[in-house]
Amino acid sequence: MTANITSRRSFLKGMGLSAAAIALGGDRPGAEAVAQYDFSQIPSYLRGYEEIYAKDPRKAAVEWFRNARFGLFMHYGLYSLLGRHEWVQFRERIPVKEYEKLKDRFTAEKFDAYFITDLALDAQMKYINITTRHHDSFCLFETKETDFNSVNSPAKRDLVGELADQCRKKGLGLFFYYSHGRDWRHPHAPNRHSDAQLGSARPAYDPPEPSYATGDDHDLQKYLDFMSAQIRELLTNYGPVAGIWLDGIASTRWHKEAFKAQELYDMVHDLQPQVLVSYKQGLLGTEDFFAPERDRKDVQNPGGKPLEVCDTLQPKGWGYIKADDGKHKSPNFVMKMLANATYLNANLLLNTGPLPDSSIHPEDVRTLREVGKRIRQDGFPPAKELAALEKRDASRVTSRKS
Repeated sequence: MTANITSRRSFLKGMGLSAAAIALGGDRPGAEAVAQYDFSQIPSYLRGYEEIYAKDPRKAAVEWFRNARFGLFMHYGLYSLLGRHEWVQFRERIPVKEYEKLKDRFTAEKFDAYFITDLALDAQMKYINITTRHHDSFCLFETKETDFNSVNSPAKRDLVGELADQCRKKGLGLFFYYSHGRDWRHPHAPNRHSDAQLGSARPAYDPPEPSYATGDDHDLQKYLDFMSAQIRELLTNYGPVAGIWLDGIASTRWHKEAFKAQELYDMVHDLQPQVLVSYKQGLLGTEDFFAPERDRKDVQNPGGKPLEVCDTLQPKGWGYIKADDGKHKSPNFVMKMLANATYLNANLLLNTGPLPDSSIHPEDVRTLREVGKRIRQDGFPPAKELAALEKRDASRVTSRKS
């Protein structure tokens, strides 16, 4: 018992709690202990879960997440400048040195964390997830591990830090998307999947990309050390974090042992015990929640862990696609997505791909504000409304054609 109290005290003091406020004896804090507890220092997004947090921060975070229902996903990076999908480097085989030049055009001039967080709140969302580092390896935060980041660009801004500050002030949970299984720049990132049907983990450059380590020169551990150091930065430089959201499972699922994912999970929980870890539909099964794309296929969840489905406001793409202007999903469509999430007993993480200047697409702003208005008036759509919403959409399509 003493060791547990000591470790819990160390974490809470690290979060800004005074030692006098930490009275955690017994299975449940008594009235006197609760009265003395400095609840003002609990992560703002976990207000309302104080008693659970005092005993078990991660349990409090899980309960909060089960009730959160709706979050905002943001895919923003160098690829946004081109407006041709977040996989543009891979699909168009843009050489690494050529793609790197986009950093010199990255200004993020209209990135407004105040506006983004207000928009999320207006839409009745409880959390935000931002791409701290996507497959192209460009980072939206200050990092000592690479100069390929927003602070070392014309923007000269730590976008993650700005968003973290506003989320903390407004009681929103902040999740960090981080590309784990794919990196198209790091010399020692995975080169190819073992299953040829899945294609390459890297762009199929011809001639081969000279900066990639291959054969006996390739050392995956150097890439793992790079990622661990960056995730440590994200969990030590930005205050309380709600979750680490890992991507790239198509590479790592074939090399589970080599990627040492459980060691990474343990490090995350040691740094901030309340942080939830996800790796898409589940890499090891030890994740805190599962987050498949668009539906719950391939999820094995016998323990009943929380579920989150992620989907897009654009027709399909996550990063900004200029060709999709005018085709973004309507408020009716989003209400149907929310009803489907209710049917799946899942949260909906709804993505917007900011424009090249980093402003939120005006179509998405209008839709999110209307969705928030409907939720405030009528609540979240229950699962039983799914069929009715689909019928309504079908009838409107028919009427437009007639």
